[in-house]
Amino acid sequence: MTSPSQFPTPYPYVNEVLQALLANARSILGEQFGGLYLYGSLASGGFNPRRSDIDFMVMTEGLLPEETIAALKEMHTKLWASGEKWAGKLEGAYVPRELLRRVEPNGPDVPQINEGKFYLAQLGSDWVIQYHILREYSAAVEGLSLRELIDPVRPEALREAVVKVLDEWWKPMLVDAHFLQRSEYQAFAVLTMCRALYTLREGKFVSKTEAARWAREELAERWRGLIDWAERWPEQQSDRLDEVLELVQHTLAASRSGID
Repeated sequence: MTSPSQFPTPYPYVNEVLQALLANARSILGEQFGGLYLYGSLASGGFNPRRSDIDFMVMTEGLLPEETIAALKEMHTKLWASGEKWAGKLEGAYVPRELLRRVEPNGPDVPQINEGKFYLAQLGSDWVIQYHILREYSAAVEGLSLRELIDPVRPEALREAVVKVLDEWWKPMLVDAHFLQRSEYQAFAVLTMCRALYTLREGKFVSKTEAARWAREELAERWRGLIDWAERWPEQQSDRLDEVLELVQHTLAASRSGID
């Protein structure tokens, strides 16, 4: 039998936060609670305690009323205020069942949590990738399988999502790189570019660890030292901003013309 400290992940400190999130979400949502699921590295593999987040999705039964949204915001604020490191690593969204079939442009705003902020917004292009992970890896903390609720994501759709995320999120950093001033985010950017390049070529989604392994073999030799540095972070925290921006620029170019 699996002990509570081993479910739903092999990391007891992550499980404590997930169990707290589960209990609070169920209490606040009541009959509107439909399930708690993991995506990101905890679902697809490659979770690294040194740099990974706890990516989650709560399925709700219908859109949430204002008072429920306010209660969720208060709950997440209290979790962050607890000072528990992993509570600050929670990132995700509360998504109504009827929005799970596919990511639709101009959909309704839903509660989201990112970088320690709670806000309402439409599901962005990156959620095409998150839906793929949620469907294919079925990492449920509590709830039924999502395979019948989410349409399969075609390779072309994964590639299109990567291109949109590169244009919407990463391209502006070539002009304003304040987000990349910290070495932590530089390492994140390098591994994200490896995965973007892998998906562009293969039409598949893998963990950052697998993508880095692929990139060492498939990309030009000039990127290998940077990739090795990113994988070793935080043991090495030197400033590699110029190289990181070059790799972002290379990935953006590859998204339009193929991969060198």
